[in-house]
This record gives sequence, structure tokens and C-alpha cells, in this order.
Amino acid sequence: MISDRTPRARLALEDGTSFAGTAFGGGRPAAGEVVFNTGMVGYPEALTDPSYRGQILVLTYPLVGNYGVPAYRVDASGLPFGFESAEIQIAGLVVSRLSPAYSHRDAALGLAQWLRAADVPGVSDVDTRAITKRLRERGTMLGKIDLETSETAFADPNSTDLVGMVCPRSATRLGPLPGATGDAPRVVLMDCGCKASIARSLLERGFAVERVPPGHYFFDGDYDGLVVSNGPGDPRAVLPAVRNLERALAVGRPILGICLGHQLLALAAGFETFKMKFGHRGQNHPCVEHGVDEAGASTAPTRRCYITSQNHGYAVHGEGAPPEWRVWFTNANDGTVEGIRHRTKPFFGVQFHPEACPGPTDTAWVFDAFASAVREVRR
Repeated sequence: MISDRTPRARLALEDGTSFAGTAFGGGRPAAGEVVFNTGMVGYPEALTDPSYRGQILVLTYPLVGNYGVPAYRVDASGLPFGFESAEIQIAGLVVSRLSPAYSHRDAALGLAQWLRAADVPGVSDVDTRAITKRLRERGTMLGKIDLETSETAFADPNSTDLVGMVCPRSATRLGPLPGATGDAPRVVLMDCGCKASIARSLLERGFAVERVPPGHYFFDGDYDGLVVSNGPGDPRAVLPAVRNLERALAVGRPILGICLGHQLLALAAGFETFKMKFGHRGQNHPCVEHGVDEAGASTAPTRRCYITSQNHGYAVHGEGAPPEWRVWFTNANDGTVEGIRHRTKPFFGVQFHPEACPGPTDTAWVFDAFASAVREVRR
């Protein structure tokens, strides 16, 4: 029950619709692109995922905050545990019901406290299913969170350099982890807003990782493989990364693109990308793997379907694929492209998140396939 003294807030959409609710978290208004996530768990990971930069996140699961937020801590490589970056990345949060109490052995504070400390506003006690239905019917749209004491104007985050806000300013080295033996393969991680768990997945496979900005020229040194990370916004706005990928394709060493990295790899290879109506954001998206004939061409979908974690608003066009490339995965719900790979060379990209965090680990083997390709080339 909302009392008269409860602080109020309002989510307004650019089509004129508004949803009044209870304010929590930060004490300032916020504007951004309104998107929804269908996951049941994983709000600490989702809120710190750089791919959500500039977005107001609507969580469809009706109860949020019941297991709190863990204390911030990092591993020996400086990567955080339980979070995907060092800060909250979303512009604002919208939930149906906020749990005032929490219980978990790792919890250090509540969700509302966490948002308040970061000055990120939230709205609760609204019909998130109605908001989600509107976004599904009319598409992703701009929105804003207004408070009783302050309001703001609509703003399009895609008109700004989102990747530039979340990528590193210079190259740094990670790993290899203690206990690694021999000459660790050197993998360049093109960081467009990389989730910590992607970097950790590479370190766990024995790589020495050089983390670089999207436009960093890394071809004057020897490297064994390239991984292109996730990140926010339109892939066509990250031209320095596309140019670097065009060079990397010519070099021929193994390449793995993930999420935005998959889209950037596709652009460098000659595919086209497009903005989806409302995107894929959640932990239960089914993806079907496609077979391949002896000539390397795509065949009919196999019977193997993986449940994947996803967070993206853009996708790759499968039509008009370059002849040397093939579609590797498609989404079982809407048929959109979820993966591509070269017919003969060790170049592949996936739209989903094989590192999960949160989400199922069905496709963690993608990192193993990349690791095998790197070690095969080194022989």
C-alpha cells in the first residue's frame, strides 16, 4: 500500500504514456532508452553490464531485491565478483515490487541502498507487464523517470558515444592466472564495454589477455587470437573497431565476437545490421545450431538447441551473407541470426553470451572452441 507520504516517481514514455509509482534509489531524474529484461534473477550483473549504458531497465519478474546485493570485491586480476563492471551502468530501474528485506549469505546491502549510493533512480509499484506489452507492440522507445521534486527531458543515448563511455582509455594486461604453465597464448580483447565474466572466461582458459580500446592498433605486436566484446548501442557507430577487424580478418588469426562484437565482426565481413523492434534481453532465449556440409556451406538447422543469456537491441541480417561466411545459429523464437562463422578460417561470432552471468552456461563451450582454434594455429 502506498501512503500519501511515500515519495512518488513517474516513468514517462515518448508516446505520451506514463506510469506513476514509488520512488526509490537515487534522488535525481533520468532519461534514456526504455528496454525490458525477462530474467528472474541476476540484477547485480544486469545493472552493471556496460551494454545497458544509457538505458532505463524494466524488469518483468514481479519481485526484485529479495536477495540483496553483494559487497564489491575483485580477484587477483582486478575483475569484480558478482558484478560485470565497477559501477551501475543503467540510467534508471523500473520494477513491479521492490523487496524491502533481503536474505542471502553474500548480501551486504539492499537494492534500494545500492542505487541510492550510485544516485541512480528507481520506480516501483508499477505494472511492468503493461510497460513490457507496450514496448513489444510499439517497439523500444525513449523514456524518462521524473521525481516529485525534479523532472528532465527525453534524451536519446544512441546519439552519444556510448562505447566511448564504457571502453578503457588505454591498453592493459590481464593474466595469465597463477598456475598457468608454459608460454601462455596472447589474446587481444577488444573492449567495447566488456563484461568482467568474458575476461575471466578467457583467463580461465590459460590466456594472457591484452585489453585494448576499440580503435587501438595492436598489429605491431604478435598475438595469437582476438576477442571482440559486448558493448552498448549501434554497431555502425563503432567504426574504429570495424576497421581494426577488417585488418584482423586479413591477418587470419582466430577471432571470436560476442554480442556487439559479433555485430562488428559481421560488418567487417560484409554483412548488414539492423535495429530490432524491442531486442532480446533475458536468460532463456533458445538458439538453434545450424549444420555444415563438406564444402562449408550452411545446411538445415540441427536438432541441437541451446538456452542462452542475451542483451542486445541490434542484430545481423542473414540475407545476402558473403559467400565465404555462413549462419551458425538462429533464434528459435523469431529466426534472427544468433551466430556466424567463416567456412574455412577460424572466425566466428555469437549474438548470445556464452559466459552467461547471469544465465545458463549451455554455450560456455564456445570459449573452448576458440581456445582450441588459438592453440591449433600456434602449432
